Amino acid sequence: MTHQTVGHPGLPDDPRAGVTEPDPSCPVEITLAALRGRWTTLVIRELLRGERGFTELRRALPELSDKVLSDRLAQLAEAGVLERHRRSGWPPRTHYRLTPHGRRLGPVLQALWDWGAQPGLAATAEPDRG
Repeated sequence: MTHQTVGHPGLPDDPRAGVTEPDPSCPVEITLAALRGRWTTLVIRELLRGERGFTELRRALPELSDKVLSDRLAQLAEAGVLERHRRSGWPPRTHYRLTPHGRRLGPVLQALWDWGAQPGLAATAEPDRG
């Protein structure tokens, strides 16, 4: 969806566009909160490829600890980005898939990738240590 500008290209025609401090109701802040935490974008990337079980996610991201993966999955479920489906059998298995709302993060991640891939940006960016 394209927003009308208010004299500044890229700024939405929205009363919240003129705030002077971060506001948790701001759509940008809501999006950033959903994407917070190291590994979150990679978990979303894997789920953009389709429904996955915990073990499949661990295999796809071998450096990611079980605890952090569990934390990220819980965070994304709470944000409405993914849903969990428990499958019967032994052992019981839980599969994760993006909600329609979560799938809409695909273009957001692509835009972040495109912006970060611009020449000269990598030298100035500081790595995420969190």
